[in-house]
Amino acid sequence: MAKTRKLELSAAADRDLEAIYKYGFEHWGEAQADAYFAGLIRHFDKLCENPLLYAPIDDIRAGYRRSVCGVHSVYYRVTDGTVQIMAIIGRQDFRGRFESEDY
Repeated sequence: MAKTRKLELSAAADRDLEAIYKYGFEHWGEAQADAYFAGLIRHFDKLCENPLLYAPIDDIRAGYRRSVCGVHSVYYRVTDGTVQIMAIIGRQDFRGRFESEDY
């Protein structure tokens, strides 16, 4: 069985999660926001179990990978013992987001 890595969220990814939940709550209600949020958390757990499943996206940011969960792309990087979620981005221009040093 593969080693499960520890999960870390960047400050930017934490803000993204809060914004995703708030948007879902305001537009679809608490139950749907909770369900979508839980799906993201399950997706993060799967990334920790098999972080190399998704291809690198070095053309966007060196060392990063991208997976898709629902309508969001999850941008992350992998170290020996950790999966670091760097951003969770919906249907918006992602390239501008990675120009910041927050990532």
